[in-house]
Amino acid sequence: EVQLVESGGGLVQAGGSLRLSCAASGFTFDDYAIGWFRQAPGKEREGVSCISSSDGRTYYADSVKGRFTISSDNAKNTVYLQMNSLKPEDTAVYYCAALTSGYGCYEEEYDYWGQGTQVTVSS
Repeated sequence: EVQLVESGGGLVQAGGSLRLSCAASGFTFDDYAIGWFRQAPGKEREGVSCISSSDGRTYYADSVKGRFTISSDNAKNTVYLQMNSLKPEDTAVYYCAALTSGYGCYEEEYDYWGQGTQVTVSS
């Protein structure tokens, strides 16, 4: 059974940093991608950043480029999202998800989802 568990969310002041972790288990796939998505109150869920397991390709939404960094530790089956220079508009529930074949960063492509972790950025 595939499980994704996020951690690292919390309350931070604008300009601060947080690191989210996504611990994956139950994976038997050779080629997959892990993505971070977020959903703010009253808004659609959006792709923030995604990474391919096979070649390390990454994607970043324009709104987070230069501030967020996605990385993976394959030995620990964990993907991280380092978030710097946080802004109030980054406030959302952040989800990690797994795409079990291929690479992409569209929500509808992803097969498995974590429960989400709340990130709140105060002004």
